[in-house]
This record gives sequence, C-alpha cells and structure tokens, in this order.
Amino acid sequence: MVKKYLLDTHTFLWASHESRIFKLGEAARDAIEDPDSVLYVSAASIFEISNKYRKGKLPEYSSIAENCLETLEGLDAHELPLNWVQANIAGNLDWQHKDPFDRMLAAQAQSEDLTLITCDKVFDDAPNLAILW
Repeated sequence: MVKKYLLDTHTFLWASHESRIFKLGEAARDAIEDPDSVLYVSAASIFEISNKYRKGKLPEYSSIAENCLETLEGLDAHELPLNWVQANIAGNLDWQHKDPFDRMLAAQAQSEDLTLITCDKVFDDAPNLAILW
C-alpha cells in the first residue's frame, strides 16, 4: 500500500544530512526509506530553509539551501507547490498557532491527504492532521 507523506522542514533537513539522520524517529526513518512511500517537500519549507540560511541561521545546511532540487532528487521526494486553495485553508485554520510556515504545511497535508512527518509537538493541536514520528 502506497503511503504519502509531507516532510516537515526539520525532517527534510535531517533526512538529507548524513550527520543528522540519527535525529529522525524510527517510524519516520522507516517511512522515508520505504520504497512504497511517496515523499513530498513543500515550497514553504524551501522558502523557510533559504530564508533562514540567508540570515545565517542554518550554516551547516549550505549544500541543501543552495541545491534544493538535487536534495529532493536524492531523497526521491517530490516538490509540493503551495496553491491558492491551500493558502486560504492555512489562513483560515481554526488553530491558535501563528507560524505561517507551520500553518501552510498543515493546510497542504490536509488538502492533499498527506501524513506530516514531524517531531514538532505544536502540530498536535492542528485540526484534522495525521502525524508520524
């Protein structure tokens, strides 16, 4: 059975960086390595990574920030653009969390019927969201 997953930004970074892969939960690592899994990375995550890298907050991830497409291909992951329906869902989510990146990821996971792979507990309060770690 094919499972579809959206990688949270930190999950994408850790899964793509050999010295950080140990940080992934066992279920998360199994899902990412499963050949039957279909993995997605949001355009919102790429923006978040690039923005933080530009500000000097992610210097250890320079190769990922500078080569996002190659990194996606290395994980056999697919790009997930953010469309206007998802943007509208993100803006209207009945969720107190204010981080726009997290809201966009939650909206994309909901609208595309994806399980979000994350260890970020803030998503526990997001409505109608399947999470794996």
